[in-house]
Amino acid sequence: MKKIFSVIISAIGFGIIAGAVMLAVSVFGRKVVLTNPSLSSIMGSQVEQQVQQPTSETIPQVVRREVVSEDLSGVAKIASQVMPSVVSITNMQKFTQNGFSMFGFNVRPQEYEAPASGSGIVVKKTDEEIIIVTNNHVVSDSSSLTVTFYGTEEDNNQKKEDSKSANTIAAAIKGIDNSKDLAVISVKVSDVDKKVLDNIKVARIGDSDSIVIGEQVVAIGNALGYGQSVTTGIISAKNRTLDDLGSGAQGLLQTDAAINPGNSGGALLNMDGELIGINVAKASGNAVEGMGYAIPIKDATEAINVLSLKKTRVELSVDKQGYLGVSIRNIDAQTAESMDMPQGIYIYKISEDGPAKSSDLREKDIIVSFDDQNVKTASELSELVRYTEAGTEVSIKVKRLENGQYVDKEFKIKLGNRPKEEIDAAKESEKAKETTPAQNENGQGQGQGQGQGGQGQGGQGGYYYDPFEDFDRFFEQFRGW
Repeated sequence: MKKIFSVIISAIGFGIIAGAVMLAVSVFGRKVVLTNPSLSSIMGSQVEQQVQQPTSETIPQVVRREVVSEDLSGVAKIASQVMPSVVSITNMQKFTQNGFSMFGFNVRPQEYEAPASGSGIVVKKTDEEIIIVTNNHVVSDSSSLTVTFYGTEEDNNQKKEDSKSANTIAAAIKGIDNSKDLAVISVKVSDVDKKVLDNIKVARIGDSDSIVIGEQVVAIGNALGYGQSVTTGIISAKNRTLDDLGSGAQGLLQTDAAINPGNSGGALLNMDGELIGINVAKASGNAVEGMGYAIPIKDATEAINVLSLKKTRVELSVDKQGYLGVSIRNIDAQTAESMDMPQGIYIYKISEDGPAKSSDLREKDIIVSFDDQNVKTASELSELVRYTEAGTEVSIKVKRLENGQYVDKEFKIKLGNRPKEEIDAAKESEKAKETTPAQNENGQGQGQGQGQGGQGQGGQGGYYYDPFEDFDRFFEQFRGW
């Protein structure tokens, strides 16, 4: 018993001694730390690191960079400077599909509209209008045109939410040159909001002849109709010919900058931001990569200057529309090559009561120009006549076969009024469209009248003609040549 009591006393004593020693060590250590600043700093930082929690001050923050146009360089600088000179174009195109029945063709042809996208370049601003150059195929067969100008970031964000933003304005055609695939359109200054107008810039014209192969270029346009976009590449070749665009597509610039649908009519620029070409097409196919084409600006300047002076087309009432009085057919590139004749619009009949009868025009003449605007198709000629008021004197250029060779001829003709029966038929048709809008929207409209504007049989205003009508009669004209 005495032995057990001795062990307990020893344990208690050991505990008291150990506790005293630990307390002494702790007190001594604290004094050492407090009297040594460097050691105190180290110990303190370690403790803080163990307990510190992340705060907004310790998390890296995104620093927003202020971009100033004067500080940009290269492609970014060109895009900033030139995008206000490039526009997006939306063309509501007219299409006609031949009607079918078990008895043959020409059974209520279907008419309909569909939007097509393209680009354009501002080349001139006056007090009355803004002049824009584009490709003829961008604005062809148009029932209406709208142009969307490039605006501020705020304006462009608004456009995404509101398709009828202040940047989108109605446009009209001034003139076309089919042989070069060029067209000039205009927008009334009075229709443009002042804020948008102040942002519009006129493109600076460069020297397309001085560009060299391998030189870097920039393309800007309305790719796929999504709005303006920028691509870059080099000049791959010069003086290229693109057969798909007809005989006028010669001397083109070739580039590997992406030229996509919707880029047609857009700008090809040198690295000084100067316009050196008008984008026109791209080579397509599974085996093709990076082959876009542009019309050199030098080859387009003369046509642009001529077309810019044309009177802007205004829709005329049917009783004021001009009338030529000819029946015509297209001579396309394939027919022209196979029959060794010029491409253009072939006159196979002249009406007895039309103004063409008293002019120097002759049957078998091939029309290539109307009012100083090169034309290749019956629909183009018909549209030009329809937008020209009766009583207007115009110049018509033709190719005429003389002694086995085609020679150039030019005549002045005063357009007449459409025959009364055609005017009445056209008015009845318009009235029918107003009373049956749903049918018309579904493309159930029907061509009215005959021979309007040089269109020929079946199709008022160039909207429609039956390609099989008078088929034998057409080719009879070529026999014995």
